[in-house]
Amino acid sequence: MPLLAKPLEGTGLIAMRPGACKHSGIGQNGDLTGDFRMKLAGKVALVTGAQQGIGAAIARALAGEGADVAITWLDDQAGAEAVATDIRKAGRRAHLIKADVARLAEIEAMVAETVRTLGTPDILVNNAGVYPRVPLLEMRESDWDHVLDINLKAGCFATIAVAKALIAAGRKGGAVINLSSAAIRGAVRGVHYSASKGGVVSMTRALALELALHGIRVNAIAPGLTDTAQPRYGNTDAELIEMARTNIPLGGRLLTPDQIARTAVFLASEDASATTGQVLHVNGGSYMP
Repeated sequence: MPLLAKPLEGTGLIAMRPGACKHSGIGQNGDLTGDFRMKLAGKVALVTGAQQGIGAAIARALAGEGADVAITWLDDQAGAEAVATDIRKAGRRAHLIKADVARLAEIEAMVAETVRTLGTPDILVNNAGVYPRVPLLEMRESDWDHVLDINLKAGCFATIAVAKALIAAGRKGGAVINLSSAAIRGAVRGVHYSASKGGVVSMTRALALELALHGIRVNAIAPGLTDTAQPRYGNTDAELIEMARTNIPLGGRLLTPDQIARTAVFLASEDASATTGQVLHVNGGSYMP
């Protein structure tokens, strides 16, 4: 029997022989199974802030399930190119877009460029976010505006732009995935961040109600402490390990970006066809709302 799929070293992706996706599959450990269909074959995804961390893992995971992916980045072109290379090695299309999602014109332009290069996006992942730690009594208006513009406002207007593109294309359906955070319960030196991520939860529910008429599902993921560059901010590896041990009941260790990405694949796929307006807390039990 000809080889249907092979792992691509160092990418976490699988290269599929053309046509193989209909009757073959890969289990969690890379083993082939007999009854599998790629969950996102033929889909186009747009992932913001996908040059590293959770965004990069989500972009790779969506491609691993058959989607072509537009990757936006702002200040790490090399990281974005590495993600795109992995996606192309797996036989999917990848397109890089430099975009400052704090600017409405650039949000609209990135959606238009995705439509022009890959097609109308079926999946939008509003992942781009920032978390500059600022003590409350030192916070300036510009600190607040910067975080809310990127973490909250950008997701709303990106969703509007993608929804308009889907409707204009005569498509009924689509999936939007917003990134919230366990910081919705409050974070020291992060009132602006907590407010933005709490806003993402309410925005997700409101968007889900408005877009249900068009068959567009809107959900959010709220990751806990994940092993990316963002949560370090001066903490040593030993300190992070101890934080995870004492705060994460399930396993006592930091989450990985791949664990978040697998949840995104579920929400993007037909497996979640009846799921909208929901927030999935992926945190190892550290926060149970």
